[in-house]
Formats: sequence, structure tokens, C-alpha cells
Amino acid sequence: VQLVESGGGLVQAGGSLRLSCVASGSIFSINRMGWYRQAPGEQRELVATIEKNGHINYSNFVKGRFTISRDNPRNTWYLQMDNLEPEDTAVYYCNGLIVTIATSDRYEYWGQGTQVTVSL
Repeated sequence: VQLVESGGGLVQAGGSLRLSCVASGSIFSINRMGWYRQAPGEQRELVATIEKNGHINYSNFVKGRFTISRDNPRNTWYLQMDNLEPEDTAVYYCNGLIVTIATSDRYEYWGQGTQVTVSL
């Protein structure tokens, strides 16, 4: 199983970016899709998750600025980020809790990360 992010980049404060994550491989189902971020010198932190049943969880700092969504048939999920702030600068990682075809077990997978930089 492989997760590949895209959509990061440099944007001015107040701008928007849309991150995408595509999962590929021997996937039976994706129970939870999520986004995390890690700023320099900081620990990785949760941004948002979306469950298979559609339940969504956001961290408090999102403040209604970010929207997570998923496209189940395409094993893809997104993070729409609006009104970005310099404090949002970090490497953003997608995360999936995935059941593989070979087993009935769930495993956690991570993407390689995509840099988001917000300038003043």
C-alpha cells in the first residue's frame, strides 16, 4: 500500500491550497483517512480525520478554515485549506487506516509529506 500526497506549495497569508492523497495497492477498505502536520522543531499533530461512515474530526486550530473530504471509489481524500496563516506552515502528511486484501487486519499508513509554506 502506498499513499502519495500532492498540492503543497507556497502561498500568501489569506490564500488557499488543496491537498490530495491517493492510496494505491492491495486495499480492501480505508476505514479512516486523515491529515497531520509537522512544523520545524514541533511534534506531528492531527489536523483532521474522516471516517468511513463520514464522521469528521477537526483540531481546534482549524477554526472552520479547513475542510476534509473523501472520494471512496478513488481511494482519495482531500484537505481544502482556506484563509491560511503563517502558523500553518508545516509538512503535511496524509494518513490512512487501511484493511488490506491479503488480511483482515487494519494497518496505519503514511504518505511522504508535502510542504506547505504560508508567507506574510
